[in-house]
Amino acid sequence: MTLTVSVIIPALNEQDGIAAAVRSVAAQGADEVIVVDGGSTDATVQMAAEAGAIVLPADRPGRAAQQNQGAAAAQGDVLLFLHADNRLHDAGVEAVRTRMVNDAWQWGCFQQRIEADGLRYRMLEAGNGWRARILRFPYGDQAIFVRREVFADVGRFADVRFMEDVLLSRLLRRRSRMAYLKGPVYVSPRRWQKRGVVFQTLLNWCLLTAAAVGVSPDQLARFYPHDR
Repeated sequence: MTLTVSVIIPALNEQDGIAAAVRSVAAQGADEVIVVDGGSTDATVQMAAEAGAIVLPADRPGRAAQQNQGAAAAQGDVLLFLHADNRLHDAGVEAVRTRMVNDAWQWGCFQQRIEADGLRYRMLEAGNGWRARILRFPYGDQAIFVRREVFADVGRFADVRFMEDVLLSRLLRRRSRMAYLKGPVYVSPRRWQKRGVVFQTLLNWCLLTAAAVGVSPDQLARFYPHDR
């Protein structure tokens, strides 16, 4: 049996990277690539369409809402959520098909490769890999993929402004073990370069700790600036 893979990319003013993101999965045989645009005022929509994506205007802006809308429109057996400033390795889609053909695997993510030189970025990759592989807590920029029926069963992405990826991972890890694929998924370094590796890492830890003790993601969103 050959599984079909739908790639969903939420976007907002991502003209610098959206074409590369779309091509990275379209060129390797993703069955469909859906970009859900949150109201871009730059060339994101045109560039995504020219790169081969189906482009949908968001019913409601926000990464969780946009990804849910894309998932609802998708036809694939497996949904792969890719951030607009990420690119997937040229064997990534086939790796998902190969792993997920076994019913024991219901979801997973990829190893990261941050597109910047330096030991601090390799340490970030190692730490993020440990969090995903051992704790089964991948973030959205690790290209989470999940069986379509499982995604529906766990309630899709929570309707929140922030940390929708963490909340989804929390639900999925209760459901089954997680596939961790080498990939990699190539990740833009822009947020670390903008705010600094140490500051960004400490900010992430603080926000996760606050969420763990009950602070709502919508409240925490105020403390996490967007990079667009």
